[in-house]
Amino acid sequence: MEKENKEEKQEELTDLTEELKEEEPSVQEAEKETEATEEEIPKPEEKEEAKPKKKKGEEEKEIVEERTYTVPLGKASISPPNKRTPRAVHILKNFIIKHMKLQAKKEGETEEEEELPQLIISNEVNEKMWERGIEKPPRKIRIRAEKDKEGNVTVYLAEGD
Repeated sequence: MEKENKEEKQEELTDLTEELKEEEPSVQEAEKETEATEEEIPKPEEKEEAKPKKKKGEEEKEIVEERTYTVPLGKASISPPNKRTPRAVHILKNFIIKHMKLQAKKEGETEEEEELPQLIISNEVNEKMWERGIEKPPRKIRIRAEKDKEGNVTVYLAEGD
């Protein structure tokens, strides 16, 4: 009985191998067709120089003013533990508004009247503030604040931190 099963399996295998051999020429023909279509596609000339691509946020900015500050964040520790880092971020924003002379929005003014300068905090500064979680913000942080010609202030980590 075992011999019969082995013979049947061998016959099936030989049938399958024959089928595969018949299919191989079609695969080779398909490869030749793809090579032919690749040759037909005109390749761009190498003489053309590619224009350097600018990132969206990397437009040329004229820096009017640049200052380095050490912002004390110790008063954030007065808050409840689960509100300390958000409070520290709020203290940082108020510090920058005060020292870089940004105009805060007044009540009753609409944004449509005129665009007020913006305060932009970089991801590096945000990550540094949140590095130890919500309960343990840093006691102080060294930052570099840049003011452009439109009045927008961007806050970065000071170099070396």
